[in-house]
Amino acid sequence: MMRRVPTVVLLAAVALAPLVLPEFQVTLLGYIALAALVALGLVLLTGVAGLTSFGQAAFVGIGAYTSAWLSTTSALPGWLGWAGGSPWIGLAAGLMLTAAVGWMLGAVTLGLSGHYLPLCTIAWGISLYFLFTNLDFLGGHAGLTDIPPPQVGGTPIRGAGSFHYLIWATLLAAMVFTRNLLDSRAGRAIRALRGGATMAEAMGVDTARAKMAAFMVAALFAAVSGWLYAHMQRFINPTPFGLGMSIEYLFMAVIGGAASVWGALLGAGLVTFLNQWLQDVLPALLGASGNFEVIVFGMLMILLLQRTPDGLWPVLTRWLPGARQAQRSRAPRAVPQGEPLPARTPLARGTVLLALRGVTKRFGGLVANHDMSFEVHAGEVLALIGPNGAGKSTLFNGVSGTDPASEGEISFLGRRIERLGAREIARLGMSRTFQHVRLLPSMSVLENVALGAHLRGSRGVLAAGLRLDRGEERRLLAEAARQIERVGLGASMFEPAGSLALGQQRIVEIARALAADPCLLLLDEPAAGLRLREKQALAELLAKLRDDAVGILLVEHDMDFVMGLADRVVVMDFGEKIAEGLPAEVQANPAVVEAYLGGVAS
Repeated sequence: MMRRVPTVVLLAAVALAPLVLPEFQVTLLGYIALAALVALGLVLLTGVAGLTSFGQAAFVGIGAYTSAWLSTTSALPGWLGWAGGSPWIGLAAGLMLTAAVGWMLGAVTLGLSGHYLPLCTIAWGISLYFLFTNLDFLGGHAGLTDIPPPQVGGTPIRGAGSFHYLIWATLLAAMVFTRNLLDSRAGRAIRALRGGATMAEAMGVDTARAKMAAFMVAALFAAVSGWLYAHMQRFINPTPFGLGMSIEYLFMAVIGGAASVWGALLGAGLVTFLNQWLQDVLPALLGASGNFEVIVFGMLMILLLQRTPDGLWPVLTRWLPGARQAQRSRAPRAVPQGEPLPARTPLARGTVLLALRGVTKRFGGLVANHDMSFEVHAGEVLALIGPNGAGKSTLFNGVSGTDPASEGEISFLGRRIERLGAREIARLGMSRTFQHVRLLPSMSVLENVALGAHLRGSRGVLAAGLRLDRGEERRLLAEAARQIERVGLGASMFEPAGSLALGQQRIVEIARALAADPCLLLLDEPAAGLRLREKQALAELLAKLRDDAVGILLVEHDMDFVMGLADRVVVMDFGEKIAEGLPAEVQANPAVVEAYLGGVAS
């Protein structure tokens, strides 16, 4: 019930505003909604996907100028004459042009990381701004005038009141689209970008595609905002589409709550209102005109960011009436139900799943793995052990495609995979966990595990935003719930993954790997951080998987755990295999005793 309060309040305020407020304030509300639409795209792009852009105002300009020019010019070429005069055709053209420009810019810049990405967005944002100012047919610095209003049923939409409902209906639709997207397979792929490309690709997420999806949605939201702005103002020039406005949009998203849909609206309202209020109040207080509001505004922003780094919306929600009581008395949620997803055909026990032949990995002059060869069969647990620095995790990364080997052959189900990426290998039926837990702490356990089933679904961004993916989504969540129950964490299904103990988080990673329906499971130190009973439960689970003909390649330092579970053991030292055989044989091997096991065999 508490989650519906903001929606009810907003709908009531939007409906009543033109009836009770002066025209100026209604217009100001329109500007807030236009800014919130751009900030909403940045919530998805920056707050969720972790990609910083300082160029969103340029996309606003593309949407505004495309429609304004098509609606006002009388000198359209013959092949484009049909598009002249109609703001609605201008909207479609603006979206198509924005999509084309956004795709080209995204293809060039989204592969960059660190500070290079925001610097590139600054560069192309400034470039597009100066393009608007230097093209004569766009009016240069003077801009374009006499932009016609859109019409509905032959009636022009004029005045602050009429445009108020159009603008806010568009914003609300975009908010619903974004909420639907985040609550979906495609949304989890975008959110997984925060966990790093290595984890996301290992789960089968096409990270380049997920980045492009977030970038395109943010660009198209900005273009729609520009279209509304142009036809509401009926006049545009390049000033609102410069770098300064892009920075302001980013401020709105971050201050409101960069990972919250409602934060975009809160941030846009706060920044727009403060700008307007300071412009009115400061000259009267200081007795002089000037851009004093920029100084005060900057100081306020610094204070807010220091005190509320996650934005104001999370703080506000904690203080809503009854929020704390509702959180304490939260009723248990229903376990998702759905038809089982298609499963792989079980392989016969003893089938060779993985075969390594002379695998070597070099880092410059350092040889981390040298001439490694062994096989993993269906229905067995093969333990890979060795002292710290022996090269076990490096070999894991080479097998899973995270960091390909330098030499040698790696075959999975009879197919050479040493040059395949992690996503392609995951699609073939190999799934893994990580030495250092890689979960998305703010997402629930259920959502984290559902990410493991990413390749078992197919619905994309548009279907998710329009909520046409619900059947598939129910099946994915039901599969995730089954795997969580399977590993014994059903009671924590709806808890944030980051709130669990380290040992439990490792179990969540195993459930996530199982959600992919693998025939080969790579587990990197799964027992680390587990208590005795938890280790016993994990050993029972892995034994059941072995009985189901799943192959398991296990890296572990707990020798009691390994020797009680593994069918065969491969021992590494200084990147080389020094022994292979049954656990008892390995324990009795003098080379192993000297290099690793110490007194275990004595």
